[in-house]
Amino acid sequence: MKRLSICLSAVLAFSALTACSSGTKTDTGDKGTSSGDKVDLVFWTLFSGGDGDFMQQMIDSFNKANPNIQVKNVKLEWGEYYTKLMTGVASGNGPDIGVSHASKLPELIKQGVVSELDPVAKTENLDWSSFNQNILNSTVMNGKHYAIPIDTHPFIFFYNKKMLKQANLLDASGKPVMEQSAQGFVDFALKLKASLQNSQQMAFAFPSKGDDPYRLWWALYHQLGGKDVIADDLKTPSIDMDKAVKAANYIKDLYHKHQVIPLNLEDFTKVFQAGNAGFFMSGVWNTGTMEQTKDLEFGAMPIPKFYDKQATWGDSHTLILPVQKKEDPKKQKAALAFMNFIAENGQVWAKAGHIPAKTKVLDDPEFKKLPYRSDYVSVANTVAFGKPSAYNWPIKTVIIRNLDTIWNNSVPAEEAFKKMLEEMKTVIK
Repeated sequence: MKRLSICLSAVLAFSALTACSSGTKTDTGDKGTSSGDKVDLVFWTLFSGGDGDFMQQMIDSFNKANPNIQVKNVKLEWGEYYTKLMTGVASGNGPDIGVSHASKLPELIKQGVVSELDPVAKTENLDWSSFNQNILNSTVMNGKHYAIPIDTHPFIFFYNKKMLKQANLLDASGKPVMEQSAQGFVDFALKLKASLQNSQQMAFAFPSKGDDPYRLWWALYHQLGGKDVIADDLKTPSIDMDKAVKAANYIKDLYHKHQVIPLNLEDFTKVFQAGNAGFFMSGVWNTGTMEQTKDLEFGAMPIPKFYDKQATWGDSHTLILPVQKKEDPKKQKAALAFMNFIAENGQVWAKAGHIPAKTKVLDDPEFKKLPYRSDYVSVANTVAFGKPSAYNWPIKTVIIRNLDTIWNNSVPAEEAFKKMLEEMKTVIK
């Protein structure tokens, strides 16, 4: 693998960012100047598995290239990360650099955990235009930048080429033969179902509760032009009932009317991985797992355009400067240089399946040679990010709980959404 790009100028001068932005990929041997004190930075992360390995690889490369800035990676458990981040910052023992999902960022800002980036970014000429603007906008609150996005990880469509070919649903270029419409998707799934060879096989491997059905509903709701689930004041629930119900009933019919999704499937990704499902939908983070599966011939692409416009669910990993009891300008500059370095080297982060946030990375030869990614990279422009509300996560919990009652056919969609709205009001304070 090519060595990561190296910031060429003085370590503590943020002209390092300008050097990184030049796209230089070769190691010139310049390891920084001897002027200035060494800066040690503590970076709290929530990445494990392949994500954790790729992040550590980039950290090691940055440390090697910049001996005057040394970043220490402290890996925390995902389920404990945000609680420890908030308590650490509150006690004055937080990290110098942290991670936040774009959807969690507004809550952290409200809690006083995250520092605004514009003061240091302005003095160091950080080029915000170098980011995909749809991704970047998910990190901007009241016109202020609070994070460096390093990716988007959206909801996409994975398909089994062998099974689709047997059903005459694969074209000469290896893409699914499917009309891009709500009925077209049903026809596609039913034809695939009719072609199944044994009882272990299924057309659509998908859970009947939890996050992924919620992500599909979010995608269809926004394809229909549904307004966000929270109003412009960022504290009032706001659901377009007709569109919300239409999207939910369409998904419910996939379970119960058309029966192309088995109910109560325990591990839908493993079913696909075993070659027993024609397709499934989930996050891009599954790409790495599937491409490491022996003899699995699959493809990955944006989810179909069911309705009026292309849209899908997605979130973003971002890097933040946690609030400190006493700000250290040298540390802030060094941290920003590191954060930009990670975003600049999205060709490495993309190995985990994520879509890089820096647009120039998409033209990088190392990124281009990665399979599958270029087939879904356009999704970065069609992710329907939620509005920047501090209540995003508790609202999502309420939505999922009520959607699950629709999928199991125990509550009509109209009633579920009315109940959902009332519950959303109780979590917004």
